[in-house]
Amino acid sequence: MMGSMASEETRTLKSTTNGSGNVGSSAANEAPAPTGKRTGKQPREASTHAWTTRLLVLGIVLAALNLRPAITSLGALLEEVRDGLGMSGSVAGLLTSVPPLCFAVFGIMAPRLARRFGPAAVVCAGMVLITAGLLVRPYIGGTAGFLVGSALALMGIAVSNVLMPVIVKRWFPDRVGSMTGLYSMALALGTASAAAVTVPITDALGGSWRSGLAVWAALAAAAVLPWIALVRHREAPSGPEASGEQRSRAREAADGTPAPGTSTETRARAREAEQAQPVLRITRSRTAWALAVFFGLQATAAYITMGWMAQIFRDAGVSAGTAGLLLAVTMVMGVPLAFVIPRVATRLPRQGPIVIALGVCGLAGYAGLYLAPAGGAWAWAVLLGIANCSFPLALTMVGMRARTGAGVAQLSAFAQSTGYLISIPGPLLVGVLYQHSGGWGLPIALMAGLMIPQMAVGVLAGRNRTVEDEAAR
Repeated sequence: MMGSMASEETRTLKSTTNGSGNVGSSAANEAPAPTGKRTGKQPREASTHAWTTRLLVLGIVLAALNLRPAITSLGALLEEVRDGLGMSGSVAGLLTSVPPLCFAVFGIMAPRLARRFGPAAVVCAGMVLITAGLLVRPYIGGTAGFLVGSALALMGIAVSNVLMPVIVKRWFPDRVGSMTGLYSMALALGTASAAAVTVPITDALGGSWRSGLAVWAALAAAAVLPWIALVRHREAPSGPEASGEQRSRAREAADGTPAPGTSTETRARAREAEQAQPVLRITRSRTAWALAVFFGLQATAAYITMGWMAQIFRDAGVSAGTAGLLLAVTMVMGVPLAFVIPRVATRLPRQGPIVIALGVCGLAGYAGLYLAPAGGAWAWAVLLGIANCSFPLALTMVGMRARTGAGVAQLSAFAQSTGYLISIPGPLLVGVLYQHSGGWGLPIALMAGLMIPQMAVGVLAGRNRTVEDEAAR
């Protein structure tokens, strides 16, 4: 699938962006027909661009696979980690609130870092941070050390979270739905895999929760490789033997700008026009706020699920291994749906009906989790997994609610950072309610109650509007 998609995206990259960031005419209409020496180079250049596109697709998939195992692997072993580090329920709730806190704090830095170093370099650094954090956090010592190691990994996840929609919008402007679906599907697969196999891997490694958590650093290390190649591809043609146009093409390829087939003059005009665009006053956009709140509420539900659902099932009498599988079922629902939902969403003028359908599934899942947590466990896991597909829908709406690449970058950073700030209290409050009430009734009621405003703001965020229009008023 990746090979065919890469070939499609290579054709997509034949179009360039105009000053507003929208897809413009092809280079054949903008530049003089190539002659002589340039004609001989076209096959090699086309092959180079095809290779870069395939490598970028591979990098996106591997990066997405690593954006949740740091969280769901911990959820599967939370009881063992709590016992091993002597955590109370409230401290464990704090631990499950660390991901949204880090995503909010570090995610806001991603656009500025991308402008300074290029998106490929920032994502590459993010994968390195994930590798290092996952490797050291089980062994650094004590609860404080565990939190520091987790924050290191989550820092890398945060910047990659924000930049993925930007890379998709710039490289694949005509395929936002399908590429967001591929990315979301890989993210869901990584999430589910960590939930499903962490306990068996831990048992196979002698029962040490430290080894069971650290093993996920290997997957993160594998994701570093394609991004290193993309960054090196940016630097490779920069020697004295390379022409100015070759250096420009390589630089744009690494930075995520669709440049194949365009003349140096055309690309220069496009860059100047984009740099001349004023920074949006994003906080003036009602759509941006609605999307931020929707993102925050769906993130609250997702991190409560990832951090606590396995424990809910275990407290209901389900074994640790089965609880991990139930969490995996919830996460794996995103694999097919994360590919389908963005494609459907991009074909609809309004995404409100999808928001409502996902919310109803969530309410049904919470009701079942309260009434018969063990008896209907598999059904509740499926329903909550469908509800969690609000995440790929939110990412898709980020790409649809802005017209330009710069607008998507600002909207992505604002919606995700603000949204993750909103989601911070949720997992912590669940831990506090669980510890002081001695059961799951109040926490589940909280989860169900938050689904109502999530549906309301999701309908508002799904209206056919753009932040550029609203922020300019």
